[in-house]
Amino acid sequence: MDVVGYKRVLLKLSGESLAGSQGHGVDFVAVKAIAAEIKKCQMLGVQLGIVVGGGNFWRGKGVWQMDKARADYMGMLATAMNALALYDFMIAAEIDVRLQMVVAMPAIAESYSRDRAVAHLERGRVVIFGGGTGGPYFSTDTAAVLKAIDIGADVVFKATHTTDGVYDKDPVVNSDAVQYEHLRFHEAIDKHLGFMDRAAVVLCEEHKMPVLVFGIKRPENLVLAVKGHKIGTLLDV
Repeated sequence: MDVVGYKRVLLKLSGESLAGSQGHGVDFVAVKAIAAEIKKCQMLGVQLGIVVGGGNFWRGKGVWQMDKARADYMGMLATAMNALALYDFMIAAEIDVRLQMVVAMPAIAESYSRDRAVAHLERGRVVIFGGGTGGPYFSTDTAAVLKAIDIGADVVFKATHTTDGVYDKDPVVNSDAVQYEHLRFHEAIDKHLGFMDRAAVVLCEEHKMPVLVFGIKRPENLVLAVKGHKIGTLLDV
């Protein structure tokens, strides 16, 4: 019998993970593979909420001196596009799923409601949260942590496309980078490790919300993570 390590998980998917090898937009093969692994998690009885980034569509930094708030609002719309794409693939995979938006889009999705989201989870449905935090100046990392705290998740899974954990320096450009197996949040802050934005890390530390960082290029890592296998990097207090 499969042993499940967590009851309720908030999965943060990077926008790049949906782009796959394309590097931008939505790679149908990549998203279909992720949806298949999500279905396996649901069949294991794991309650799964998902926050999706928007970096495959929009990076607002330094764009023609654009107003920061408006750039962030465009980023929120990028997350909504990704959430809708993932939702469609999950329906095609016959997953019982609901889509909620923090920014009201009544023709597209439910508006975010903590009580309704928890009720969906308790009924075995996956819930996708789009729209980031609903306000500018915060990343989808922070949105994921806030949702995890709000729905009473056991852990945040941060599934990345570029690395398979947290390293002492950027492994993409440093061949001698060393991966951490376990870190305390205060260590990650002191070392200025860039796996997640500082606001999100501080929230995790204050609310004792553990984070597991792992790679999603191998989608099967998601099932391994929910079963409690030692993959990636675990961060806690």
